[in-house]
Amino acid sequence: MTDTRRRVKVYTLNEDRQWDDRGTGHVSSGYVERLKGTSLLVRAESDGSLLLESKINPNTAYQKQQDTLIVWSEAENYDLALSFQEKAGCDEIWEKICQVQGKDPSVDITQDVVDESEEERFDDMSSPGLELPPCELNRLEDLAELVASSLPSPLRREKLALAVENEGYIRKLLELFRVCEDLENREGLHHLYEIIKGIFLLNRTALFEVMFSEECIMDIIGCLEFDPALPQPRRHREFLTKTARFKEVIPILDPELRQKIHQTYRVQYIQDMVLPTPSVFEENMLSTLHSFIFFNKVEIVGMLQDDEKFLTDLFAQLTDEATDDDKRHELVNFLKEFCAFSQTLQPQNRDAFFKTLSNMGILPALEVILGMDDVQVRGAATDIFSYLVEYNPSMVREFVMQESQQNDDDILLINLIIEHMICDTDPELGGAVQLMGLLRTLVDPENMLATANKTEKTEFLSFFYKHCMHVLSAPLLANTTEEKPSKDDFQTSQLLALILELLTFCVEHHTYHIKNYIINKDILRRVLVLTASQHAFLALCALRFMRRIIGLKDEFYNRYIMRNFLFEPVIKAFLNNGSRYNLMNSAIIEMFEYVRVEDVKSLTAHIVENYWKALEDVDYVQTFKGLKLRYEQQRERQDNPKLDSMRSILRNHRFRRDARTLEDEEEMWFNTDEDDLEDGEAVVPPSDKMKSEEDLMEPISKFMERKKLKDTDDKEVLGKSSLSGRQNPSFKLSFSGSTKTSLSSPPSSASLNPGSPGSPGSPGSGARSSPSTTTVTTKGGLVGLVDYPDDDDEEEEEEEEEEDGESKEDPLPPSKKSKLSS
Repeated sequence: MTDTRRRVKVYTLNEDRQWDDRGTGHVSSGYVERLKGTSLLVRAESDGSLLLESKINPNTAYQKQQDTLIVWSEAENYDLALSFQEKAGCDEIWEKICQVQGKDPSVDITQDVVDESEEERFDDMSSPGLELPPCELNRLEDLAELVASSLPSPLRREKLALAVENEGYIRKLLELFRVCEDLENREGLHHLYEIIKGIFLLNRTALFEVMFSEECIMDIIGCLEFDPALPQPRRHREFLTKTARFKEVIPILDPELRQKIHQTYRVQYIQDMVLPTPSVFEENMLSTLHSFIFFNKVEIVGMLQDDEKFLTDLFAQLTDEATDDDKRHELVNFLKEFCAFSQTLQPQNRDAFFKTLSNMGILPALEVILGMDDVQVRGAATDIFSYLVEYNPSMVREFVMQESQQNDDDILLINLIIEHMICDTDPELGGAVQLMGLLRTLVDPENMLATANKTEKTEFLSFFYKHCMHVLSAPLLANTTEEKPSKDDFQTSQLLALILELLTFCVEHHTYHIKNYIINKDILRRVLVLTASQHAFLALCALRFMRRIIGLKDEFYNRYIMRNFLFEPVIKAFLNNGSRYNLMNSAIIEMFEYVRVEDVKSLTAHIVENYWKALEDVDYVQTFKGLKLRYEQQRERQDNPKLDSMRSILRNHRFRRDARTLEDEEEMWFNTDEDDLEDGEAVVPPSDKMKSEEDLMEPISKFMERKKLKDTDDKEVLGKSSLSGRQNPSFKLSFSGSTKTSLSSPPSSASLNPGSPGSPGSPGSGARSSPSTTTVTTKGGLVGLVDYPDDDDEEEEEEEEEEDGESKEDPLPPSKKSKLSS
């Protein structure tokens, strides 16, 4: 059986002074060779991994808080805490720490955090403790001065805390407070304010436990009412006892839980309202107060979560039709505050919390509440729904898909949310903005799960577009039946802008679902009606929607735009805007500029053919003239396809051939049968593929010699050839393996002349080579040599002269020429 005494949670303090849960495990202590000392070890209860390995240093200050917490700092700005499940386990580990440090286990702090100065060391040796003046009215001023003088020094602060704790001084001070208040002794009350404020800054848990106990906390708050800086005392106690009411909507039977709730509320009130805002130097002095509230909240959520009867009663009354409106209002507010408390939990604990609420039926309960007429109740329910969506959107999606099989579309949870968004009565649409954010989270494919059995994205989006999209787009369709928006007031325009924002998000992140919906329902034409709105923000939303569609470069969308002439309202808006240089003008020009830069051919032709006359006079930007130029280039290519192919060849052949193509041709050559080779031809073995660079250069030099001879022969047949290699601007030479067909074909008289129109290697043979390149092949190594079309003519002439000179020295036999032509 697992030892629950040693079960702990490990916490670290983050930059925001909040505790982060690092996991749950079991703590032990023992000698660690690597750290050269006794250490605290925490292993995770889930997988046994090491959560914490911390050496117990002799000089580290360890604090014991609330009987089940041990807190210490390992480095600057790195605080750690162990929260024990049982007090016995905490005591056991505390004794081990005190044993290593040579301290008495009865203390709550082993030593001071900061090294004291030499003077303080001397004071420490000469005066082992701090003596407090007697707790009497006439000595309050001396005590206030002592507290104020002790705060700057860590050592004196520690001594003061020990003295106050050991002598039970706080209760004596509170007795004096009651006397001073009865006597209306304002001077004594001012001294007590300074003393109690100083005790808060001692930052000691043991003192907080006394101060926040049931019998002391209201008097502590009373002391803090008499700030000397204020002409009149504050009335905090009156607010807490008369104005602030504890509403027990469901009876809490556990007295410990009830007391913990009261205590947490009052301590939170002290921190937020009573204590003055701490200065930069005092901020870290209240870290223990933050921790006290944090751990209290964690305990409250845990105790409520474990009380199944309490949660069962809560949800039963929430969904019961007999529950009156006031009671339901209180129940919803309690649940909202309960969910807000859960935000202090760490991810693992929050996970368990929301699973418990889900099992209790929180989503069906919210559906009932959202259907009610009370605006306040609906607002609280919306806040609770937002906690659920932010925590686990998949859980919400699964619920709404299941309920769609049983309920009508009108009462589906998501449709209720959409209706509340549409019907928001706030002039600024604050609630609608919040609900639109939740809808966006729900339809975002980025947080949808994909498993082996099902894809959440496919299932949920199919459901959403079938059951919910018509509800979302209803206000848009109702308001755009004419050429202008039928209602163009500010609130309606804001709502339509929110809907357009969500639809634009869908265009970006959903694929065929939104495409089918837009094309089938003619949504874009309706949206573009809004470009005539008097509200510029709405017209810009409509333009942004169309710009996202064009940005996809999807031909389905493009054909839809052209078929319905949907650029017409955009151009109308552009012309109506006139010469004003504003956001509308820039947005429309950017849309056309995108079409020009991205060369969207279909839209370019459509715009120029249908709207050029309206746009030709716009000359302060070159966008429209650039579109016209693009269009004319397209027409030119269509009328002269050879020119287009030549351009593509020039574009594509300015780089070496792809290595994979060479490998394919090489493989084809090696697969050629020896019987198919002509007599006298050498067979290159497969191992030649692994030749070194020196071996590879040898066939290149041989080829250059053959090329020179071939160029000499080309000059002789120049009149016979319609297109020679020198005339071709993209002349290309390459070594490659020739095909089996060309190798096996018998040599003919025509093949003796490499430049004749009938030879397989000549440009006149369309089946063998493209009209724009001349390729000479051999079975040697595979190297591509490219003569770029933009080389200077002078270089070409120099090469010809060199080749002519060298070809005379080393002529090639005719048999080799025939081999080249193949």
